[in-house]
Amino acid sequence: MDPIEQHVIDTVIKLRLEKKLKQKDIAKILQVSLSFIGNVENPKNPAKYNLKHISQLAEFFELSPHQFLP
Repeated sequence: MDPIEQHVIDTVIKLRLEKKLKQKDIAKILQVSLSFIGNVENPKNPAKYNLKHISQLAEFFELSPHQFLP
């Protein structure tokens, strides 16, 4: 996996855990399936967040999309 993609995933996981959110909460925010979030967080799976997801997460967490990038 690309280091930038991994950084985005790691950032989302960190924010999710800090806010005591579950994978299902992130799935609801992004309007995707719970299994998609599980796949993204599984390093053996090629699924990843796209720019739309980053934008939605940035809005939810009240951050700039730039803060998800290294």
